Amino acid sequence: MKRFADFYFLSCNIVSLLFIISTALDTISKDSPIKDGHTIVSADGYFELGFFSPGNSMNRYVGIWYKKISKAQKVVWVANRSNPLNDTSGILTVSDKGILLLMNGTQDVIWSSNSSTSLRDPVAQLLDTGNLVLKDGSDLNPENYAWQSFDYPGSTLLPGMKVGRNLVTGMNWTLTSWRSSDDPSPGEYMHRVDTNGYPQYFLLEGPVIKYNTGPWNGRSFTGGPNLKPNPYYTFEFVMNDKEIYFTYELLNSSLPTWVVLNPAGLIQRLLWIERTESWFLYSTGQMDNCDRYALCGQFGKCNINDSPPCDCLRGFKPKYQQEWDAADWSNGCVRRTPLECGTSDRFLKYSGVKLPDTRHSWFDKTIGLEECQRLCLRNCSCVAYSNLDVRNGGSGCLLWFNQLIDIREYAQLDEDLYVRMAASEIGSNHIGKTTKAVIAIVSTVSAIILLGFLSWSVMRRKKRKRGPEGKEEMELPLFDLMSITIATENFSSDNIIGEGGFGPVYRGKLSAGPEIAVKKLSQHSGQGLEELKNEVVLISKLQHRNLVKLLGCCLEGEERMLVYEYMPNNSLDFFIFDESRKKQLPWENRFQIAMGISRGLLYLHQDSRLRIIHRDLKTSNILLDSELNPKISDFGLARIFGGDQIEEETKRVIGTYGYMSPEYAVDGKFSVKSDVFSLGVLLLEIVSGKKNRTFQHSDHHHSLLGHAWLLWNEGKALELMDTCLTESFVKSQVLRCIHVGLLCVQKLTVDRPTTASVVFMLSHEEMALPQPKEPGFFIERNAAETDDSTEKRCLTDNVLTFTILEPR
Repeated sequence: MKRFADFYFLSCNIVSLLFIISTALDTISKDSPIKDGHTIVSADGYFELGFFSPGNSMNRYVGIWYKKISKAQKVVWVANRSNPLNDTSGILTVSDKGILLLMNGTQDVIWSSNSSTSLRDPVAQLLDTGNLVLKDGSDLNPENYAWQSFDYPGSTLLPGMKVGRNLVTGMNWTLTSWRSSDDPSPGEYMHRVDTNGYPQYFLLEGPVIKYNTGPWNGRSFTGGPNLKPNPYYTFEFVMNDKEIYFTYELLNSSLPTWVVLNPAGLIQRLLWIERTESWFLYSTGQMDNCDRYALCGQFGKCNINDSPPCDCLRGFKPKYQQEWDAADWSNGCVRRTPLECGTSDRFLKYSGVKLPDTRHSWFDKTIGLEECQRLCLRNCSCVAYSNLDVRNGGSGCLLWFNQLIDIREYAQLDEDLYVRMAASEIGSNHIGKTTKAVIAIVSTVSAIILLGFLSWSVMRRKKRKRGPEGKEEMELPLFDLMSITIATENFSSDNIIGEGGFGPVYRGKLSAGPEIAVKKLSQHSGQGLEELKNEVVLISKLQHRNLVKLLGCCLEGEERMLVYEYMPNNSLDFFIFDESRKKQLPWENRFQIAMGISRGLLYLHQDSRLRIIHRDLKTSNILLDSELNPKISDFGLARIFGGDQIEEETKRVIGTYGYMSPEYAVDGKFSVKSDVFSLGVLLLEIVSGKKNRTFQHSDHHHSLLGHAWLLWNEGKALELMDTCLTESFVKSQVLRCIHVGLLCVQKLTVDRPTTASVVFMLSHEEMALPQPKEPGFFIERNAAETDDSTEKRCLTDNVLTFTILEPR
């Protein structure tokens, strides 16, 4: 559920618990109550019910927790959340009428199940699912349960639980956060279904909507497109005349997973990792600012890759321009041209969007899009329509009335929204029959001519593009050599602005155009035409404000060059590793650079049309524009991963010392987590102003990563900060960057967060983070040590290339 999403953090509800346990029983009855110090255990031994105190609290509660996972200490349900016991005199029993009762030492009822069904032989039993049920003797028919804890969720949704509403009884299955990590009383946040219009789920802070999942489209909630089939659990949304709910079931019972609404208001899914004996945050509901409900107001849309993220829908303008320009988008947008309220109105199609808030909507499962459009045009209040279900080509009809709120763009979402517009905003719809006939004739003739021209062009290019070996070369956006030569003043050495493993980079100025940066492949470079072609193929298909923009290339004779937009502020290493220039980057700029790099990498890993592993993320490959916005560059070593591909292995390892992850440097294995390791190194270098590989310290011989790890364990992490930042730094942000950086450079890939998690952690200071583990390459270096490994190495222009040899 990688976007009901991918955040690396342990829930605040995983608390230290004080248990007083002596005896475990099978069931609870009038004759066999349980006292504080006794428990009942499910038949499979997975769950246990008893009395506990959370954290340092002296209050006592009756709860259910994981027993089989002894170190997990995760309470999944609490009976007396709002009314704790203040001592260990509590007793849990069943009354003659079949009601669960929790009483204190003076026999006052602290909590009860309030079940109304009469039972002859009432007993309470803890099932293997973690469900505490009140039933008649040995009757296991769920339809006959008098009461069950699954009907009264707390902060946790276990497999088999429901979040939704029983339309017959009116019962709501709602998640409510704990007040704090050591206070299970109902907190500020609630996650519940809203059945006004087409159902959707809201996260509420008191009465205020904070997050909306969007409506279900047959595959997922449109606000959680990463809720996809996976090897861990199945999920479904059920909607009929009796119930509306979402639920999930485990595919592998040995891999426990649960969903929790934590005290900070985050909806998270965690998996238990047996090897590390810890909970791993598999996904989170809210990923970024665009998940803030109605951030861009009515008729606005949010795109996290844009800056600012909010924009009006086409044909709309900000309602209050001055407020909009000041980044207050809450009042949204209004139409430039009023609707005519008739069949002359048109519809503009938006693809890949989260569907708007559906409280003011109408739906019909039986009709298709054409009828849906006709119904919308007949109603002057209808502003948009879409399919209800996107499966099998789409079906059903969903109409919106009066306004559209909470739209965001998702490139990977298979969802279309048709927004009603005045015809003048799109183009006239009134075309006469004669005109249509003329257009048809002209179109046909034009198509024939165009096809003939394209066929001739393809044949001509094939002949021109075949090399001496008959291989097909790539078609590239081309600059002629003369233009590049003039622009760079005949490749003057005065115009060299950088040099790497590829070759020199020249600054240039086109005669009738912008300034450019020309990367020229050196004949002595360790990289070649394949790397150049690879870079063009990748970056020409990518568009993000934190990726450098490719303008074209030059392939004439022996010359191989790439032409980029010029970055006037050089690269990141130009500033942070120079004692005089580093002062020009105060903390505010450094933090924004760290965020920009993380967002750009997230785009490569998750949000672009391709999943791309960069493999050479380093400070010299982070370029800075005129406003010091970072741009990731140099895609010569990058690789494209397939949709299901997790890892790849190579025997030709190419990268840069100090930034390569252990698994890549040693075994040639790379994945998104390899890039995350490099990102962690960058974060620590940005904070410290020191280079990882060349770092030296008088007290030890560790790299920058090792030094940061030592300071962290000594509680002196802030000492890592660059001394020139003392006047500008924000303590909480600096510590968070160090914390996240150390999480990224952990030795094992499974321990490192995803890029989405990194972005979320950096932008949410209120979130607690897990403790980092030992970083990769945590060994002291010895300059006199000789290299007797079985690797052939070649170091060229700071780029390392070596071949991993098979053992003899």
